[in-house]
Amino acid sequence: MDWLLALLLGYALGSIPFGLLLTRAAGKGDIRQIGSGSIGATNVLRTGHKGLAAATVLLDASKGAVAVLLAVRFLPGAEGLAAVAAVAGHCFPVWLKFHGGKGFATAAGICLVLAWPAFLVCAAIWAFMVASLRISSVASMTSVAAAPVAAWLFGLPGVVAALVAVAAIVLVRHRANIGRLIAGTEPRVGSSRK
Repeated sequence: MDWLLALLLGYALGSIPFGLLLTRAAGKGDIRQIGSGSIGATNVLRTGHKGLAAATVLLDASKGAVAVLLAVRFLPGAEGLAAVAAVAGHCFPVWLKFHGGKGFATAAGICLVLAWPAFLVCAAIWAFMVASLRISSVASMTSVAAAPVAAWLFGLPGVVAALVAVAAIVLVRHRANIGRLIAGTEPRVGSSRK
Protein backbone atom coordinates (compact mmCIF):
# COMPACT_ATOMS: atom_id res chain seq x y z
CA MET A 1 0.00 0.00 0.00
CA ASP A 2 2.86 2.39 0.76
CA TRP A 3 4.27 1.81 -2.70
CA LEU A 4 0.92 2.58 -4.32
CA LEU A 5 0.49 5.72 -2.24
CA ALA A 6 4.01 6.83 -3.15
CA LEU A 7 3.27 6.38 -6.85
CA LEU A 8 0.01 8.31 -6.59
CA LEU A 9 1.57 11.07 -4.50
CA GLY A 10 4.52 11.50 -6.83
CA TYR A 11 2.41 11.44 -9.97
CA ALA A 12 -0.16 13.91 -8.60
CA LEU A 13 2.47 16.45 -7.59
CA GLY A 14 4.57 15.93 -10.70
CA SER A 15 1.62 16.42 -13.02
CA ILE A 16 0.96 20.02 -11.91
CA PRO A 17 1.77 21.96 -15.14
CA PHE A 18 3.36 25.06 -13.64
CA GLY A 19 4.80 26.32 -16.94
CA LEU A 20 1.38 26.26 -18.57
CA LEU A 21 -0.36 27.81 -15.55
CA LEU A 22 2.19 30.61 -15.17
CA THR A 23 2.24 31.61 -18.83
CA ARG A 24 -1.54 31.65 -19.00
CA ALA A 25 -1.77 33.72 -15.81
CA ALA A 26 0.75 36.19 -17.29
CA GLY A 27 -1.28 36.55 -20.47
CA LYS A 28 1.30 34.78 -22.64
CA GLY A 29 -1.21 32.31 -24.04
CA ASP A 30 -0.80 28.56 -24.33
CA ILE A 31 2.89 27.63 -24.04
CA ARG A 32 2.15 24.43 -25.95
CA GLN A 33 1.56 26.48 -29.11
CA ILE A 34 5.13 27.79 -29.42
CA GLY A 35 8.63 26.34 -29.68
CA SER A 36 8.82 22.67 -28.81
CA GLY A 37 5.28 22.60 -27.43
CA SER A 38 6.67 21.56 -24.04
CA ILE A 39 5.42 23.02 -20.76
CA GLY A 40 8.92 23.27 -19.28
CA ALA A 41 11.12 26.24 -18.47
CA THR A 42 13.17 26.19 -21.68
CA ASN A 43 10.03 26.63 -23.73
CA VAL A 44 8.67 29.23 -21.30
CA LEU A 45 11.89 31.18 -21.91
CA ARG A 46 10.91 31.38 -25.57
CA THR A 47 8.08 33.72 -24.57
CA GLY A 48 10.81 36.25 -23.78
CA HIS A 49 9.88 36.35 -20.10
CA LYS A 50 12.90 35.27 -18.04
CA GLY A 51 11.03 35.70 -14.76
CA LEU A 52 8.37 33.20 -15.80
CA ALA A 53 11.04 30.74 -16.92
CA ALA A 54 12.87 31.06 -13.60
CA ALA A 55 9.65 30.57 -11.65
CA THR A 56 8.85 27.51 -13.75
CA VAL A 57 12.26 25.98 -12.98
CA LEU A 58 11.84 26.56 -9.25
CA LEU A 59 8.29 25.24 -9.09
CA ASP A 60 8.99 22.20 -11.28
CA ALA A 61 12.04 21.36 -9.16
CA SER A 62 10.09 21.95 -5.96
CA LYS A 63 7.30 19.55 -6.85
CA GLY A 64 9.86 16.77 -7.34
CA ALA A 65 11.60 17.63 -4.08
CA VAL A 66 8.32 17.84 -2.14
CA ALA A 67 7.15 14.48 -3.49
CA VAL A 68 10.32 12.82 -2.20
CA LEU A 69 10.29 14.67 1.12
CA LEU A 70 6.68 13.68 1.79
CA ALA A 71 7.48 10.08 0.95
CA VAL A 72 10.50 10.13 3.28
CA ARG A 73 8.29 11.49 6.08
CA PHE A 74 5.14 9.44 5.61
CA LEU A 75 6.12 6.51 3.36
CA PRO A 76 9.71 5.66 4.28
CA GLY A 77 11.31 3.23 1.91
CA ALA A 78 9.09 4.29 -1.00
CA GLU A 79 10.77 7.62 -1.77
CA GLY A 80 12.39 6.21 -4.91
CA LEU A 81 8.99 5.32 -6.32
CA ALA A 82 7.65 8.77 -5.48
CA ALA A 83 10.63 10.29 -7.29
CA VAL A 84 10.13 8.28 -10.47
CA ALA A 85 6.37 8.91 -10.40
CA ALA A 86 6.90 12.67 -10.02
CA VAL A 87 9.00 12.81 -13.18
CA ALA A 88 6.50 10.58 -14.99
CA GLY A 89 3.70 12.88 -13.87
CA HIS A 90 5.52 15.93 -15.21
CA CYS A 91 6.33 14.27 -18.52
CA PHE A 92 2.99 12.50 -19.00
CA PRO A 93 0.27 14.42 -17.11
CA VAL A 94 -3.17 12.93 -17.49
CA TRP A 95 -4.69 16.44 -17.44
CA LEU A 96 -2.82 17.38 -20.66
CA LYS A 97 -3.47 14.13 -22.53
CA PHE A 98 -0.08 12.80 -21.35
CA HIS A 99 1.92 15.51 -23.13
CA GLY A 100 3.95 17.45 -20.59
CA GLY A 101 7.50 18.67 -20.16
CA LYS A 102 10.90 17.06 -20.55
CA GLY A 103 11.32 16.40 -16.83
CA PHE A 104 14.74 17.90 -16.19
CA ALA A 105 13.85 20.48 -13.53
CA THR A 106 11.70 17.96 -11.67
CA ALA A 107 14.56 15.46 -11.86
CA ALA A 108 16.90 18.09 -10.43
CA GLY A 109 14.65 18.65 -7.43
CA ILE A 110 14.49 14.91 -6.86
CA CYS A 111 18.27 14.54 -7.08
CA LEU A 112 18.76 17.39 -4.61
CA VAL A 113 16.75 15.51 -1.97
CA LEU A 114 17.82 11.95 -2.74
CA ALA A 115 21.53 12.61 -3.25
CA TRP A 116 22.61 16.22 -2.78
CA PRO A 117 26.33 15.57 -3.46
CA ALA A 118 25.38 14.09 -6.83
CA PHE A 119 23.12 17.09 -7.42
CA LEU A 120 26.07 19.46 -6.96
CA VAL A 121 28.14 17.51 -9.49
CA CYS A 122 25.27 17.46 -11.98
CA ALA A 123 24.61 21.18 -11.49
CA ALA A 124 28.25 21.88 -12.32
CA ILE A 125 28.05 19.66 -15.40
CA TRP A 126 24.86 21.40 -16.52
CA ALA A 127 26.34 24.88 -16.05
CA PHE A 128 29.50 23.97 -17.95
CA MET A 129 27.55 22.46 -20.85
CA VAL A 130 25.19 25.43 -21.13
CA ALA A 131 28.05 27.92 -20.99
CA SER A 132 30.14 26.08 -23.55
CA LEU A 133 27.51 24.83 -26.01
CA ARG A 134 24.42 26.95 -25.23
CA ILE A 135 22.19 23.96 -26.04
CA SER A 136 19.81 23.28 -23.17
CA SER A 137 18.91 19.75 -24.22
CA VAL A 138 22.55 18.60 -24.29
CA ALA A 139 23.16 20.07 -20.84
CA SER A 140 20.02 18.46 -19.45
CA MET A 141 20.64 15.02 -20.93
CA THR A 142 24.31 14.97 -19.90
CA SER A 143 23.69 15.98 -16.31
CA VAL A 144 20.68 13.71 -15.74
CA ALA A 145 22.63 10.75 -17.14
CA ALA A 146 25.49 11.58 -14.79
CA ALA A 147 23.27 11.61 -11.69
CA PRO A 148 23.14 7.86 -10.97
CA VAL A 149 26.87 7.52 -11.68
CA ALA A 150 27.65 10.38 -9.29
CA ALA A 151 25.35 8.91 -6.62
CA TRP A 152 27.11 5.56 -6.89
CA LEU A 153 30.55 7.19 -6.67
CA PHE A 154 29.46 9.09 -3.55
CA GLY A 155 28.45 5.83 -1.90
CA LEU A 156 24.69 6.20 -2.23
CA PRO A 157 23.69 2.91 -3.89
CA GLY A 158 20.18 3.01 -2.47
CA VAL A 159 19.12 5.83 -4.80
CA VAL A 160 20.89 4.70 -7.97
CA ALA A 161 17.98 2.64 -9.33
CA ALA A 162 15.55 5.54 -8.91
CA LEU A 163 17.96 7.96 -10.60
CA VAL A 164 18.49 5.53 -13.48
CA ALA A 165 14.72 5.31 -13.99
CA VAL A 166 14.39 9.09 -13.80
CA ALA A 167 17.21 9.54 -16.33
CA ALA A 168 15.57 7.03 -18.67
CA ILE A 169 12.28 8.95 -18.64
CA VAL A 170 14.02 12.27 -19.22
CA LEU A 171 16.10 10.87 -22.09
CA VAL A 172 13.02 9.34 -23.75
CA ARG A 173 11.29 12.72 -23.55
CA HIS A 174 14.31 14.26 -25.30
CA ARG A 175 14.17 11.92 -28.30
CA ALA A 176 13.01 14.74 -30.61
CA ASN A 177 15.91 16.87 -29.37
CA ILE A 178 18.30 14.03 -30.16
CA GLY A 179 16.93 13.93 -33.69
CA ARG A 180 17.42 17.67 -34.10
CA LEU A 181 20.93 17.45 -32.69
CA ILE A 182 21.79 14.85 -35.29
CA ALA A 183 20.25 17.05 -38.00
CA GLY A 184 22.03 20.15 -36.70
CA THR A 185 18.78 22.04 -36.14
CA GLU A 186 18.55 22.03 -32.34
CA PRO A 187 17.99 25.64 -31.12
CA ARG A 188 20.40 27.29 -28.72
CA VAL A 189 19.54 28.94 -25.41
CA GLY A 190 17.88 32.29 -26.00
CA SER A 191 16.53 31.46 -29.45
CA SER A 192 12.88 32.12 -30.25
CA ARG A 193 12.09 29.09 -32.39
CA LYS A 194 8.45 29.27 -33.53
